[in-house]
Amino acid sequence: MAQNGLASRLYNGEAGLNIVGRRKLWFGIAGVLVLIAILSFSIRGFSLGIEFAGGNSFQVPASVGTLDDAEREVNSALAAENTGVEVATTQKIGGPGGDSYELRTPQLSVEQANAVKAQIAEDLGINADQISGNQVSEAWGSQVTERAVLGLVIFIALVMVYLILRFEWRMAVAAVSSLFMNLILTAGIYSLVGFEVTPSTIIGFLTILGFALYDVVVVFDKVQENTRGITANNNQTYGEAANLAINQSLMRSLNTSVVALLPVGGLLFIGAGLLGAGTLKDLGLVLFVGMAVAFLTSILVATPLLALLKNYDPRIQAHNKRVLTRRGALARGEVTPKGAPSPATTDAIDADVDPEAAALAGAAPKVGARPAGKRQTGTRGGRPGGGGNRPGGAKRR
Repeated sequence: MAQNGLASRLYNGEAGLNIVGRRKLWFGIAGVLVLIAILSFSIRGFSLGIEFAGGNSFQVPASVGTLDDAEREVNSALAAENTGVEVATTQKIGGPGGDSYELRTPQLSVEQANAVKAQIAEDLGINADQISGNQVSEAWGSQVTERAVLGLVIFIALVMVYLILRFEWRMAVAAVSSLFMNLILTAGIYSLVGFEVTPSTIIGFLTILGFALYDVVVVFDKVQENTRGITANNNQTYGEAANLAINQSLMRSLNTSVVALLPVGGLLFIGAGLLGAGTLKDLGLVLFVGMAVAFLTSILVATPLLALLKNYDPRIQAHNKRVLTRRGALARGEVTPKGAPSPATTDAIDADVDPEAAALAGAAPKVGARPAGKRQTGTRGGRPGGGGNRPGGAKRR
């Protein structure tokens, strides 16, 4: 029984999951999630880091105590100088001179920053030269954003050219649509949860595009293999062949995602969480969220969207019609069937439901099935009948 379990069937590509046939459901869910993300962008916005919003940072040696102690002393110094602001973010960082605490605040004037630095040194009982301060302007964050957008445009253009040359323009459109949805949903999670957006986050966004593209290409390569010369026979619609490709490549995509998420999870939860390497948090977080979303969009969005686009091709439309017409004739007994369709498909066709969904309901060939055929009469083991290899089967004297 274990050999027939879901895990075994997934591994062998025999799960028979109807992904393409339920594309309206996946598109509906994706549309709702995109709408929520866009509303979050416009209402809640993003929690911008100091590099984008502008501000000041103060680094104090970790020898002064715990991170909470350092934050409390810096807040006290900010209040003593009547700055009207408090520490926004804190993190522990490492360096050649040992560990230190970085505390970031909203924008301060040069006079305020110097006064706060002197007050922190006095409160902590250390020299002022042991405290380093930096000021970041909003202009720097704007330059980073412009470069990131330029990099995104160049990446998408190159991806479109590659996919058109490697596959076709419909696959390119479906893949790029999946990439954009991946970006929107990942950014929506950042906006809803309030994760801080830093330059590391932008780098992570560009990184997950490559991973998402790999996932899509793996599935599309199998789709192309299954649909090559599909119009030469009347056994499968294009949607069925695409759905079969998803089942055959699902376990590979899942394994790839899990293997990729494990080191990223270690980077995030061990490096940033347990070891306190705060500089790893921003990059690890966006990679973890983006890779998980990329797996879902490549399976539930890219391939169903491709099947939808292909169904507008007149050649594929005519092919799908021939397949469904043949199955209808088989169901009515008008032709001699080589293998009768399942009752579920017959009932679905009679009920006037979506033809492709009806075909996927039970008439599609099973994953891994081989064409049935009879051996030639008078043969045994693929050899001509008779005694031995000599003509006439003459007996050895």
